[in-house]
Amino acid sequence: MEPFILTNKEYFSIKEWMDRYPGLEVGFTTKNGGVSEQAFSGLNFGFHVGDQQDAVCQNRNLLANKIEFPLESWVGAEQTHEIHIEKISKNDQGRGSDDYASSFSGTDGFLTNEAGILLTLCYADCVPLYFIEPDKRLIGVAHAGWKGTVNGIGAEMISKFQQNGAKIEKISAVIGPSICKKCYIVDERVILLVKNVLEGVENLPYNQVSEGQYSLNLKEVNRQILLKAGVKSENLFVTDYCTSCHSEHFYSHRRDKGNAGRMIAYIGWKEDSRP
Repeated sequence: MEPFILTNKEYFSIKEWMDRYPGLEVGFTTKNGGVSEQAFSGLNFGFHVGDQQDAVCQNRNLLANKIEFPLESWVGAEQTHEIHIEKISKNDQGRGSDDYASSFSGTDGFLTNEAGILLTLCYADCVPLYFIEPDKRLIGVAHAGWKGTVNGIGAEMISKFQQNGAKIEKISAVIGPSICKKCYIVDERVILLVKNVLEGVENLPYNQVSEGQYSLNLKEVNRQILLKAGVKSENLFVTDYCTSCHSEHFYSHRRDKGNAGRMIAYIGWKEDSRP
């Protein structure tokens, strides 16, 4: 089942989760709509890519109004392709919401069990990972490029959830829109790291396309890592959307040769959602 539904031109929603858990807001934005211009034309959310800060803030406010989650309750990160994850509380509201300087430094994942906070991270080909354990009201989002993937940010999030009382059999995860195997060519150095992290896995998610060059299914690497971490296969969902192939919806760092805006993955409990 495809977990992402195009709710309108600005964003996709994980509708099944939102229907099941009242008050949950969770999705992934498109590049469409918004006020950014030139290479960032449309709905760019990245402060760090050279766009005008005012345009990025206008885009963020546009989404905030659409999903009814005020911008001052968002948190954002200075993402560094590592595996540091921050647990977020009400005291953190607004950090990285309307500027880059106040965002969480050196952070590629967030989790919280508090309402009234929207966790947000930026993407333009890397893999967004979404997590929920409804009994503990724990939610999380992680940013998994190849470095974060092979260093196990997915497994790190599962560990953080368990440290906060989550039961592994209750954790569900969604792997969101990111670059697909056909579009993602890497060298042998990356493949060696993938081999290490997937030791013992029979169906390896890459194949050689030329001398020293491999196509890599980064979504599948993350899926295998989450399975090894104990997530049940029936609680793990993967989108078919590719940020490079589906150019009508998404920016892509690879496709656009490094000159691209950023989408965001977001998840949060609305203020009035606690049972």
